Amino acid sequence: MNQPRRLQVLQAIVEDYVRYREPVGSKALVDRHRLGVSSATVRNDMAALEEEGLIAAPHTSSGRIPTDKGYRTFVDRIAAVKPLSGPERRAIQSLLDDAADIDDVMERTVRLLAQLTHQVAVVQYPHASGVTVRHVELVDLGAGQVLVVLIPTNGRVVQRVAAVPAPLDEDALLELRARVLAATTGRTLTEVHDALELAAATAPPALRPALAAVAETVSALAAGSTEHRMAMAGTANLARATGDFHLSIGPVLEALEEQVVMLRLLSEMEQDARGVAVRIGAPSAVDPLAEAAVVATGYGPQAQSKVGVVGPMRMDYPSTMAAVRAVARYLSRILGG
Repeated sequence: MNQPRRLQVLQAIVEDYVRYREPVGSKALVDRHRLGVSSATVRNDMAALEEEGLIAAPHTSSGRIPTDKGYRTFVDRIAAVKPLSGPERRAIQSLLDDAADIDDVMERTVRLLAQLTHQVAVVQYPHASGVTVRHVELVDLGAGQVLVVLIPTNGRVVQRVAAVPAPLDEDALLELRARVLAATTGRTLTEVHDALELAAATAPPALRPALAAVAETVSALAAGSTEHRMAMAGTANLARATGDFHLSIGPVLEALEEQVVMLRLLSEMEQDARGVAVRIGAPSAVDPLAEAAVVATGYGPQAQSKVGVVGPMRMDYPSTMAAVRAVARYLSRILGG
């Protein structure tokens, strides 16, 4: 469809349906929008839009609602993503800048995005590929226990207590720390295990048992930091939109809870020239997100990880796309991507 007026009518129907949550009639379109034509002309345009599968009648009334194809056409016609307002940008910056660690950053991100969009917000933790060890700290707790603190470059600080065979004096602890740092600093999380295994094998016999114990703990922390995880907030927003799902919100909630489904979907979404990716509905009716829309974008190095929202197809796409892209940019800046 390339007729400008019909596109204008479609845009008006989408905007009114998103705003008022009820089928839109020709008279309402003429009253609310400056279309420059009569109600009869608008009815003809609506008939053509319905024939093309872009709008549909939910019941026998004269009102029409957008179909998933109609939403897709509307979204594709959004020329550019408008920036957020100054107060909105400052709110994002002030909230995320105060975060203590990566878990706090992720939790604040989804809470903020859920508030901005009134949808369910999701964010992938930064991908571990390319994440290296920034620092490892060892703290002697006494009684043969050493606190191991791993600080990777993705900002997620993790720690665990390692049990060493015998108490360590100050010199032994310093040497142990130096050997662990020499083996791990700058290495990717997936390389840590082999590097520490080699370090333990070549250490002086007296230090070898303690180094092996600490190496096992560091390796476990590194392995845990490479797990693909997702943070989520705003499921109450989805519950309030039950009327937008003709069948049930159950499949959508299950997909959100089954993180592997959402993580796979986010990984497969490719952003367009506007810097966002928008998925509306699904090719198969049995897809759990067949009645949902997902707006996402990448952040961090090479935009490998994704942040976005999930909600009904009746969504304020321009504002949602702007919010998702703005939050992603702040995430990239905070995490150094």
